[in-house]
Amino acid sequence: MLGTVVNAAAIILGGLLGAYAIPSLPRPIERTVTGAIGLSVLLIGVKMAWRTEDIVIPLLSLVLGGLAGEMLSIESRLERLGRAMERWVGPTRGDFTRGFVTATLLFCVGAMAVMGAIEGGLRGDHSILFAKAVLDGTMALVFASTLGIGVALSALPVLLYQGSIALAAGLISSVLSEPMVEEMTATGGIIILGVALNILGTTDIRVGNLLPAVVVAPLLVALWG
Repeated sequence: MLGTVVNAAAIILGGLLGAYAIPSLPRPIERTVTGAIGLSVLLIGVKMAWRTEDIVIPLLSLVLGGLAGEMLSIESRLERLGRAMERWVGPTRGDFTRGFVTATLLFCVGAMAVMGAIEGGLRGDHSILFAKAVLDGTMALVFASTLGIGVALSALPVLLYQGSIALAAGLISSVLSEPMVEEMTATGGIIILGVALNILGTTDIRVGNLLPAVVVAPLLVALWG
């Protein structure tokens, strides 16, 4: 759990610095910074999505995962959790709920979160999550400078998500093959593309409802293989 705890702490620290140490930006500058963040996240998503060896797997994963996510109302549940936290924290600058949901999706989706937690839980090797902590902490600082303290509180879902994987590392590592991880990463990359497009204001995709696709992808690889 050490790597997961360090990762969550980095998000909290970056979020706090971004929300309180960086002064509020004028609206034109805020729009420019938000655009820069969106384009950077877009690049991350493209690099991840490009790793697929069979585009049919991410496509089916997103369709099936999206259906499951809609039935489970994951996006709405995340938003309700964000609003509940906002009431607990009190008035803050930025869009608290949007910051919480966006950061949660970004920090939880991807191979580093899954494989880092497995390596930490199974072998005590936290190097992947330490590297992820540096990346997430930096992104949390930038995000929180425009979206506010909600970004810092995304550390809670990250802690629960990666911690659960670390605790079940033995079982998960015995099931996941390299092709499964690659298609999980590619599917997660497409989800992150959706996050980026939402940040840029191009779309209003209910990205949270696509999260089950990350679980569907390795199942399809097993069936396809």
